[in-house]
Amino acid sequence: MEAGERMSGRSGKRASEPSGGQTAQPSGPTLGWLAREVELELPALRLHLQEVEVRRAASLTGDSPRDIIARLRELSSSFRGARAIGARREPVPAAYRVFFRHIGLDPDAVRTPFEAAVLERMLRGGFPTGGLLEDVLLIALLDTGVPVWALDAEALEGPLGVRASREGEPLGKPAGGPLLPHGRLVVADADTALAVLFGELAPGHAAAGRTRRLILFAVQVAGVPTLYVEESLWSCRRALEHS
Repeated sequence: MEAGERMSGRSGKRASEPSGGQTAQPSGPTLGWLAREVELELPALRLHLQEVEVRRAASLTGDSPRDIIARLRELSSSFRGARAIGARREPVPAAYRVFFRHIGLDPDAVRTPFEAAVLERMLRGGFPTGGLLEDVLLIALLDTGVPVWALDAEALEGPLGVRASREGEPLGKPAGGPLLPHGRLVVADADTALAVLFGELAPGHAAAGRTRRLILFAVQVAGVPTLYVEESLWSCRRALEHS
């Protein structure tokens, strides 16, 4: 199979795709469903979901407020020299490197989110701001090593889970999205592939500037403690619900 395309879909509540899954509730993270073949091949894989009501007045794609910018500057100062170089060997980032290899991706060619962020810091001399939502997700990633992605909750149909793509399936509902090969691991709702696992989000499903309700998702793999995943999601929720 091609790199990153080792799974074919299955169903289940952790067994049923997608009717057995859970939707995220504002009270805390919940688990998404896994297709059966995914669960058999990757038994430690978990998709954690968190619904968030955005209370910040600022646009999600606009300039970050001062508290977010200040935190980015602190992190830019802490990721220097030996810390930045050795970050890939820390337990959580290392676990994602192992997972990448397991699904056929070379983490030295296709970098994990944490390593990509640290490399960007080294190249640019700091973590550049990319707007409110992007900055919030980046801060959570750097604090915990666990990446988080955001989808527009209003654009989803049913609970989210992980399955394999079908040959020629489009990424997202709007016309013009890229067509997927067979067996690519994707995050999906009831009928649509919404994101390539650890890759791009589907056009039309990412949060826009004035999106007020989000579904955040984080991917837990073997070697990553649940506490770290929950902390990453909580960090994003706290920052976005701050008014």
